[in-house]
Amino acid sequence: MRYLITSIALFLFSSCSLQTTKGLLEQKSEKEFVINPYFANTAIDYIYKAKITINDNKFGGILIVKKIKDNQHRVVFTTEFGNKIFDFEFIDNEFKVNYILDKINKKIILNALKKDFHLLVSESNLIETMYLIDDETLYQSKLNKKYNYYFISNENSLLKKIVMTSKNKEKLCITFSEIEKNIAKNIRMTHQNFNMNIDLIYINN
Repeated sequence: MRYLITSIALFLFSSCSLQTTKGLLEQKSEKEFVINPYFANTAIDYIYKAKITINDNKFGGILIVKKIKDNQHRVVFTTEFGNKIFDFEFIDNEFKVNYILDKINKKIILNALKKDFHLLVSESNLIETMYLIDDETLYQSKLNKKYNYYFISNENSLLKKIVMTSKNKEKLCITFSEIEKNIAKNIRMTHQNFNMNIDLIYINN
């Protein structure tokens, strides 16, 4: 009986543990903030060719991210013909919907888009703890009541990935590649528990 109780307890513990940090030891960070530099320059219009899949709906077009001033970003997604699909603004922790296509104007979709793009453009994030993983340093932060993990390369100090989680499950993974002059030319945003994926390819302008 004691063996059965122990086995159940071990199963419950392992099933609730977060895969992102499983087996890693917490360490104290010497830094206070982890920085996402990819949408931080007010002089740049960040323009991407975008493919967005939401359930059975597929959209292709142009995504523009603009930092208007400190703690204010605008995110606009249009078709290649210029028709708006959505138009959002993030001002500090406030979220404003300037426009969203009726087809995707559903609470669950809007909430996911809000969290995804807020995480994408959030620049300075308070570090709660850190972990070391081979050639990367992993910083834990928090935004919108979710835990966010920032994977920083030890070789070149570049932000390579952000993973958004609940206490025990990964929710969203954002990967950055082909990084040059603080611009990530390829970005992929993949949900683990919801059928929505976003692929972005930078357009030089």
